[in-house]
Parts: sequence; structure tokens; C-alpha cells
Amino acid sequence: MSTIILQIFNGFSVGSILLLIGLGLSITFGLMKIINMAHGELIMIGAYSTYMVQILFKNLAGGKFFSLYFILALPISFLIAMAFGILIEGIVIKHLYGRPADSLLATWGISIILQQLARSIFGAPNVDVQSPQWLKGNIKLGGIAFPYSRLFIIFIAGICIVCVYLYLYKTRTGRNIRAVMQNRNMASCLGIPTRKIDAYTFALGSGLAGIAGCALTLIGPIGPSIGTGYIVDAFMVVVLGGVGRLVGAVAGGLVMGMFSTWSEFLIGTSLGRGVVFLLIIIFLQWKSKGMFPISTRALDEEV
Repeated sequence: MSTIILQIFNGFSVGSILLLIGLGLSITFGLMKIINMAHGELIMIGAYSTYMVQILFKNLAGGKFFSLYFILALPISFLIAMAFGILIEGIVIKHLYGRPADSLLATWGISIILQQLARSIFGAPNVDVQSPQWLKGNIKLGGIAFPYSRLFIIFIAGICIVCVYLYLYKTRTGRNIRAVMQNRNMASCLGIPTRKIDAYTFALGSGLAGIAGCALTLIGPIGPSIGTGYIVDAFMVVVLGGVGRLVGAVAGGLVMGMFSTWSEFLIGTSLGRGVVFLLIIIFLQWKSKGMFPISTRALDEEV
């Protein structure tokens, strides 16, 4: 029983990480239909932002306030990744709407540029980000140890879901985003500035990727290619859950986390990952739009 409970917790933990990674991509891809291959590098930017905040706290604040650095690193990672997202959207992405193949190639080139830039600034080897003291250790319940760092990642994922939900469903800008997502032409006819909405959305998705990078520093060392290993999983979360749906991103992340954890536990890491992808492919043959597709009228689809 303890093994089952531990594997369920590990599944939630992995699912929370995948949710953080795929949440921003789900919003961006769902609204603008842009295949952003540089999403992993935005995650990397968030991770290195956390690393820089750690260094600044060590040099300026000393050991007295060092444990507080991670609280400040979360919003800083969000803002820096958002700034890079605004820059990428304004220079490149805005010229590629409606051209998915071109956007794929362009963002892939951006990802290579950002990786080389990170290698030039921080070096090729991975660097360690020291976890604050209050995130070290674990809590034991019934003889099962639950690491504080993993619990905090689950907490961050929950906060991000609530904030994104409130933004999309309780604010004017959020309603405009959903309107553009469902019917861009009609939203434009009603006076919604779709061009600004695209920029806001890409910036939001980039900022969420930065938070994901910040959370990944709690798991292990970071390097210029830290986001590359997660980009395929991010797209899988988006496609499995349903493009452009918040509930789809949550469901896709948790389902992939559970499947990955249990398959790797039962049949090994390499084979288990292959089985997970095979099951997702079989599922998408049955429901090609994912678990929670966006509802639309047949007339809109024909147009």
C-alpha cells in the first residue's frame, strides 16, 4: 500500500511539472496556432533567471536572507521570460500567423540561438541551483516520505491554474482572449484588437514557461538544453488534453504524469516511455481533438 501511495504521489508530482511546462504552450498554441519550438528555451530562461537571483542573494544579502531568494525568483522568472516572449513575438512571430510550417522553422532557429547565447554567457556545463533551507527534507506520513520540494511544485502548479483561470474567465482581457480563440474573425468584427491579444497571450504563455523553469531548478542541475528534453512532453500534454483548454492542460499533464510514473515503475524507464507514447497515439486515433476539445458549431468549422 505504501508503494502504491508513493507512486500516486510521484505521478501527481511529475504531472504538476508537465502541467507547468504545457500550460503556457496550451494557451499560445490554442489561440494563435503557432508551433513554438522555442518554448523549451523560455523554460531555460526561467531556470537561469532563478540561478542569477540565487547569486545576487549570495553576494548582496548574505546567508541571513538567502532562504528567501526562491520566493523572489518566481515572479522574476515570470517577468524575464515574458519579456523575451514579447520580444520574440514582436520581431518574428507576428509575421508568421497562419503559416505553421514557417513558424515551426523560425522558432526552432530561435531556440538554437537562445541555447548558444546561454552557452556563451553561462558556459556549456550544467550549474546547480541550491534549494532554500525550507524546501529541503521531507514530511513523513504513515512511514512514507514526501519531499518538501515536490510538494512545493504541486503547490506552484495549483496557484498557476487558479491565477490563469481567474485571468481568462474573470477579466475583460481574458474574455477577449477566449473570444479570439473561439472565433477570431467574429471577435475582430466586434472591435476586439486581435493583434494586441496575440501579443498578450504569447507573453502570458512565455511567462508561465519561465515559472516552469524556476520550478525545475528544485529537481536537479540546469543547463542550456534543459528545455529540449521537455518540449515533446509539453506538446503531448497540449494535444492529449485538448488544444486551448485550461482543463485539458490540467488533465493532460496529470494523465501523462501518472502513466509515465507507473509505466516506468512496472517495466522500466525506456520501455515505459515508449508505451506511454504508444497509448497516447492510440487514444488520439479515437479522439483526435483530445480529451476536452473546444466546442464549436459546424458552421464555424466550415467557414
